[in-house]
Amino acid sequence: MNAVQHINDLAAFVSASPSSYHAAAEVAVRLRAAGFCQQAEIDQWAECGAGYVIRDGAIIAWRLPSSSAGPVGFRIVGTHTDSPGFKLKPQPSAYAFGFAQAAMEVYGGPLLNSWLDREFGLAGRVTLRSGETTLVRTAAWLRIPQLAPHLDRSVNESLHLDKQAHLKPIYAMGGADVLAALAATLEVSRDDIDGFDLFAAVSETPAVIGVAKEFLASARLDNLSSVHAGLTAMLAAKPSDQVQVLACFDHEEIGSDSRSGAAGPFLEDVLRRLAASLGWTGDAFHQAMAASFMISADAGHSIHPNYPGLHDPDHQPVLNAGPLLKVNANQRYTTEGPGTARWQRICRAAGVPTQSFVSNNSVPCGSTIGPLSATRLGIESIDVGVPLLSMHSARELCGVQDAAWLTQALTGFYAGLAG
Repeated sequence: MNAVQHINDLAAFVSASPSSYHAAAEVAVRLRAAGFCQQAEIDQWAECGAGYVIRDGAIIAWRLPSSSAGPVGFRIVGTHTDSPGFKLKPQPSAYAFGFAQAAMEVYGGPLLNSWLDREFGLAGRVTLRSGETTLVRTAAWLRIPQLAPHLDRSVNESLHLDKQAHLKPIYAMGGADVLAALAATLEVSRDDIDGFDLFAAVSETPAVIGVAKEFLASARLDNLSSVHAGLTAMLAAKPSDQVQVLACFDHEEIGSDSRSGAAGPFLEDVLRRLAASLGWTGDAFHQAMAASFMISADAGHSIHPNYPGLHDPDHQPVLNAGPLLKVNANQRYTTEGPGTARWQRICRAAGVPTQSFVSNNSVPCGSTIGPLSATRLGIESIDVGVPLLSMHSARELCGVQDAAWLTQALTGFYAGLAG
């Protein structure tokens, strides 16, 4: 798959994944098509050389080694399926001055103004009275209209958005009920809807832009760019000397403290079950963990050409110059010297350029699932990702070549290029 084919496939993947639940489902669709078997946590797992398990908006996939003579360890790529935005509140319909508005709660740390004057729908899961849970995605129902400059003369100097008062999208005139509209979409009665987890979903499709078609503009590149790279690498890999694992967690944008987040037990539960299936019990499991390595893949920052002073003057990564290796002295990222050397070996062997990201000392960076997973599991790890502009915007920007290079490097990691 060349870079153009790869970016078109990433765009299709993002389009099919408007929520974390859809992302997990789309990963599963592609895994099944490649012969991976689904396992249910509640069941005893059948023998399966390549499989996956879903927990809410998270999914973990694996491929067992070609030989299991001893506790050879795990090669893990960790990502997350969620993105910052808005989530529909339990009482979702509000009314003011003849407008019907959706009551929404801020999820994570979105760039709020990027959602203004933009059409979006709802996407996520709905649980019916029967107990069935189904995925849903609506058309472009909603819009948060911005106040005209005639009514706020200072708006271009100091935009202030109150999260409660100013961010209610309109969806109709009169007394229309958003749940009734949702029920009609599902072809059920409104009273059949017993629960839901629904998020704002941008209606615009991804677009490859620029005079040389060098950029992908899209929602949810943080972090579907990494989910897609890890999945594509997993599908391209062949059985190797270690267990290959792809862990796509939910809830990273809100701290990961959940049953499907990286701070929860999901990955450890799966690793223990896989180890048991290979006969790595007791001390052998700990030996396997000590022989393991994890790449935490999460999008990072390109230098912004209009705000260069906010970046470290000696570390200025740009788009289409290679995936980032992210470093932080305070362990906001897990990368250290031995892991850096391993990443360099992977990239050299895979023919992939790489860049380093370190934050400006006066502008602290965020964090990733890397430190959480390393703390919980004790596995050596590094943090990498494609550079973005407009991170946490409703529509972000990445380099076409970077996305392909990240996949190429992760494929090499699964193949054992760095040992």
